[in-house]
Amino acid sequence: MLDIETIETMLHRIYIGAGGTSLRKEDRKKATEVLAFLGEIARALGKRNRHVTLVDAAAGKAYLGLLTAELLLGPRGQSADVILIERDERQALASRRAVANLAGENVRFEVRRADLADTSVWPTAPDLVVALHACGPASDATIDGAIAGRARHLLLVPCCTSDSVPASSLATRKADWLGLPRHAEVRRRFIQSIVDAERTLRLEAAGYQTIVLPFVPPTVTAHNLLWRARRVGETSRMARAAADLRRLRSA
Repeated sequence: MLDIETIETMLHRIYIGAGGTSLRKEDRKKATEVLAFLGEIARALGKRNRHVTLVDAAAGKAYLGLLTAELLLGPRGQSADVILIERDERQALASRRAVANLAGENVRFEVRRADLADTSVWPTAPDLVVALHACGPASDATIDGAIAGRARHLLLVPCCTSDSVPASSLATRKADWLGLPRHAEVRRRFIQSIVDAERTLRLEAAGYQTIVLPFVPPTVTAHNLLWRARRVGETSRMARAAADLRRLRSA
């Protein structure tokens, strides 16, 4: 059973490793999120013992990929490929350094420094795609990559919604058409709802049974919604979602 002390200890060992040092406040906050997310990963992986391919998208320092290998896959001797996709060169370098601090032999890591929109960096039919706080359009690229690669499971926690998010401009046009007031807080909530709905319907239209739920309290992070998606390919559900998606996207 994982606990917060275990997560904090692992984060310190992998990413800091120097005696007499401690985690920063933001690192401890991240540990709470990682603990909750690892519970979701364990749920998605179930008790399967076969080889696993996991993609940590918009990986940052690859907290999820590395701790999944060390705390979930390693203890049961499960072989796996863990693919870390990160665009930022410094973050990708930090991931490579962190991988060097792991002792497991059953997991093969690969850090791919690339944009998530580059379809060539995505593996085919991964067992699980994860992304924690994928910022702006990175969440949409993660959804597109998971769908295109026919991932079996997707666990996604989006972060901030900017104008570069595809559904944001759609939501803005709808807000104008409905005559919504231009107060920032009123519009922000409406736009976020449309973005969330578009992402959910896009997954369901592609054959993913999708549940959206808070994975940590909002006091931990304001961006606390998790998309839990499993590919089932139910044609009637897909048809309904596709029709709803067309209606949502209509002018």
